[in-house]
Amino acid sequence: MPEGPATFLSPRQDTLRGIGLISLGYLVISAADAAVKWALPEVGVAVAMIWRGVFGMIGIALLARGAGLRPRRVPLLALRSTLHCVVTVSFYLAWINQFPLGDSYAVNAATPLVMTVLAIPLLGETVGWRRMTSTALGFLGVLVMLQPGGELWRWEAGMMLAGTILLGMTRIWTRVLARTDTPQAVSFWLLFAHIPMGVLLLPVFPPLGPLLPGWDLFFALAFLGLANGCAHFLFARAFAIAPVSALAPYEYTTILWGTLLGFLIWSDVPSWTTLAGAALVIAAGLYNLHRERLRRAQDRRQAPTPTPAVAAPARPADAQGPA
Repeated sequence: MPEGPATFLSPRQDTLRGIGLISLGYLVISAADAAVKWALPEVGVAVAMIWRGVFGMIGIALLARGAGLRPRRVPLLALRSTLHCVVTVSFYLAWINQFPLGDSYAVNAATPLVMTVLAIPLLGETVGWRRMTSTALGFLGVLVMLQPGGELWRWEAGMMLAGTILLGMTRIWTRVLARTDTPQAVSFWLLFAHIPMGVLLLPVFPPLGPLLPGWDLFFALAFLGLANGCAHFLFARAFAIAPVSALAPYEYTTILWGTLLGFLIWSDVPSWTTLAGAALVIAAGLYNLHRERLRRAQDRRQAPTPTPAVAAPARPADAQGPA
């Protein structure tokens, strides 16, 4: 959202405000996912994608007031948006088949671990043995959740895990796009891509009802799109005023919100294997974040301090004249 004149807050105030904004953003996005999960059996995957794109674009355009929506790196932005649509399809297919909301967030919690691995080939980052060991333990937590015979031993979970890998890749590319494109442009064109992708998928996932749904479903889909746009703006504003290291752990609050909403709406209760596996995944993600914070602090300490320029001594008064 466009801001007024800048106010000078202390770093602590900025961080606290950022935490509040990003926590609200994750609550909003969880409520939007609950809305689409409720509407999917009545409208279908493709129609839900179309309406998400339409209302999401409207929401972002209104909040941005049309500013900063022009794309810069069009090919990479288009590829990222297309892959994100594939991620959306994987989650929508799982939800339309009654996959619990909280469990889907538990699987999705592996995204930061995927990013740790993908940053090596895609960004050329170096990952030490501590973070690699922690990442391996985190993936062990995924296996605990998806163990054969367990509650999540379903084809939808495997599909969502593949979607999580793609999601980690799109987030890596978001870091690259952040150098040239504004957050509102990245979000706007991501949601725009949902419209043609949804149209292309109509023969594969035909509407389960009329293209123009009833008022209850229409409001649910409108809330889905507008809430997505609002959440993206909350995320962008939070990361603009607070350090990433302080905000990253709050992504895991979606497991709390998803489990709560799943229980209230569908009476879903996660199994102990899901909770235990999610705890391992979260612990690994938080440890990797801690190691990354230490590494960046060490890099700052080792960075050479620029030598201040020394002004030339003034010449004596009797020597003044043309230099």
